[in-house]
Amino acid sequence: MFVHPDDDPRTDGGFVGERDTLVGYLGDQRLTLEMKCAGLDAEAMARRSVGPSNLSLLGLVRHLAGVEQTWFRRAMAGQDVPRHYRSEDDPSGDFDGAVPDADVVAEAWDTWRSEVAFAERFVDEARDFDVTGANGDEPISLREVLVHMIEEYARHNGHADFLRERIDGKVGQ
Repeated sequence: MFVHPDDDPRTDGGFVGERDTLVGYLGDQRLTLEMKCAGLDAEAMARRSVGPSNLSLLGLVRHLAGVEQTWFRRAMAGQDVPRHYRSEDDPSGDFDGAVPDADVVAEAWDTWRSEVAFAERFVDEARDFDVTGANGDEPISLREVLVHMIEEYARHNGHADFLRERIDGKVGQ
């Protein structure tokens, strides 16, 4: 976002094979989220879209950290860990807790990056994409999780487009 095409860290497709395609497109979507949030202070990151919505860029970072955790750490790796920002008592905690505080922003990025790193290691170590985890009581393949994650990021990066435009008027790819 807001970079010259020669300086864009994302790929332009051209992947070969299933692994490179799924991993490449997910990586590009993750980079897009970072680019859409680049250069913003805590106040801008926590700025809500329009009332009564609780949607913000910081909320999206927190939400996507939880999505990464849910699908890779909990569903695929079977780890029984507490969710980062949500609970039964506070199902919107990822967005409601997105407050304009530099420490909250830094913690959200640290958590997101930690979950992305876990997911990348998990995928790198998987023998193939037929490896299954559990989505509730149903098995789910790593392939399906990766496709879902691409969709999840693409949808939320669309939200991020509008949020960023509202914050400072910047629009971009």
